[in-house]
Amino acid sequence: MSRTISPATGKPYGVARVCAAWGVARPSFYSSKRPDSGADDDPPKGKRGPRTVISDSELLELIKDDLEKSPFTGEGHRKVWARLKFASGLAVGRNRVLRIMREHNLLSPHRAPSRPPASHDGTIVTDHPDIMWATDGARAFTLKDGWSWIFAAIEHWNAEVMGWHVTKRGDRFAALEPIAQGVLAEFGSVEAGAARGLKLRLDHGSQYLSDHFQKQIKTWGIVPSLAFIEQPQTNGVAERFFRTLKEQVVYGRVFETVEDLRRAVGRFVELYNSQWLLEKNGYLSPLAMREAYFAEAAA
Repeated sequence: MSRTISPATGKPYGVARVCAAWGVARPSFYSSKRPDSGADDDPPKGKRGPRTVISDSELLELIKDDLEKSPFTGEGHRKVWARLKFASGLAVGRNRVLRIMREHNLLSPHRAPSRPPASHDGTIVTDHPDIMWATDGARAFTLKDGWSWIFAAIEHWNAEVMGWHVTKRGDRFAALEPIAQGVLAEFGSVEAGAARGLKLRLDHGSQYLSDHFQKQIKTWGIVPSLAFIEQPQTNGVAERFFRTLKEQVVYGRVFETVEDLRRAVGRFVELYNSQWLLEKNGYLSPLAMREAYFAEAAA
């Protein structure tokens, strides 16, 4: 059709005019005219460029051997490449080492630590109240105020919420608020030495490691007890409470403002302390566990 002579101009219609009239893209037209190359029958293409001294499979074995012999963990492809190139004299490209390590999940985020796994056969639950509390924080989103912070202090003995605080700014002062609430409610004062002998389990967040936070809890007589790095179960009491809080209050709900979030958290904490049944408490709520304990002690 494109070669047909136009009776008006005496010239061929041309591919462009024909494709425009048919509504067909010119690349599609030329592609349909190209003979079948039989690409499905072609053998798979290998590595482009000149043949290397060592194949990918051989280089992979050398990389694995280097990682096993290294006394360090978490090393990336650059150090592996440097040892292969400068220590072993193997002329290999750094990007090639990176590609092979990525394809076989050998980059540092994928490699398992060399230390033996923790057995987790201990316990962080105390036998009596006011031996150890836990504290932690979590974030929740509000439509008008953006991300907000929820802080709480939890009793290790019965998982009771000793204090809580919802705020827009999650700094060291906000992180101290639940501790101050708990100390005032449980010990009747926030003066120096009011909570002497109490331990506080916390993680390595910047709020908790700040000088202000550490000095203030020590002023109350509280001894900081840091959770182990990469082992969140050592702060499991607080972690489990925040998981419950998110499931019951945060997930699936939309909060307009920080104040809306604060009211929702306050209602939940009241219900949690009085009605949430925990297996470790013998299926008693935190407050029921406390009442039973002191009733037994007074008998």
